[in-house]
Amino acid sequence: MQIKQSELILNANGSVYHLNLKPENIAKDIIFVGDQDRVDKITKHFDAIEFTTQKREFKTTTGTYKNKRFSVISTGIGPDNIDIVMNELDALVNIDLTTRKPKENLSQLNIVRIGTSGSLQVDIPVDSFLISSFGLDLNGLLHSYQIESICNTDIENAFVKHTNWSTKKAAPIIIKNSKILEKKLSSDHTFTGITATAGGFYGPQGRVLRLALQDDNLNHKIDSFQFNSHRITNLEMETSAIYGLSKLLGHNSCSINAIIANRANGTFSKNPGKVVADLIIYSLNKLTE
Repeated sequence: MQIKQSELILNANGSVYHLNLKPENIAKDIIFVGDQDRVDKITKHFDAIEFTTQKREFKTTTGTYKNKRFSVISTGIGPDNIDIVMNELDALVNIDLTTRKPKENLSQLNIVRIGTSGSLQVDIPVDSFLISSFGLDLNGLLHSYQIESICNTDIENAFVKHTNWSTKKAAPIIIKNSKILEKKLSSDHTFTGITATAGGFYGPQGRVLRLALQDDNLNHKIDSFQFNSHRITNLEMETSAIYGLSKLLGHNSCSINAIIANRANGTFSKNPGKVVADLIIYSLNKLTE
């Protein structure tokens, strides 16, 4: 099946439309960050830089760290941007851009998100590192795809019941991370838990400025949810989309966050920049062990 030009849009130089990348520009091991300025904060540690480009908020730099090739890509904020990045990255490795046909032999990417987040649990302090064992999709993006194969219905149903989830909202989805990548990133000092992924920063995360919330008790319901040993530890805007699209497309993904705030006790890191810098070095070294 040949993919139409309107569905897979290429730039005049043959690169994919938003990311401005060609297949040779990316590594099989990829690091996602939200902020384009954080790309340089990671790649300054590289031994060598071979390529860099930027279009809109999507900045990519490819190089080597301890002789391992990485691409670092800024995704911007939110699950909608992840939809763009994941689909275009997959197109680079699994679609022949000349014939516009999917390849017979598919390639698998390893994707690690290095981000920042706020803890929802008192015992997960600021300045700690948290690995997302699951992504909890609260934003509805993944419902655009056939998702039956990636759902974890027992946990999802328990969450819907616990929160009295509104039927007017998209049904929550729980997606596992890549256990291969989790094992690589883990240590005695990392926490794990379910990361909830909201579709916005204010109302969708329970923040009130001038607008009333649909459910002003939802954050407490999220904080108090427990299913067997699983609990929701943090809230952000990308992880579930990365996990869901990775699973559907056949890639490995894992998200690790620097905890710079604790919303349960109202604390904030005294030096968030240092926490992020420490997480970058930690993650790079773990991924090259």
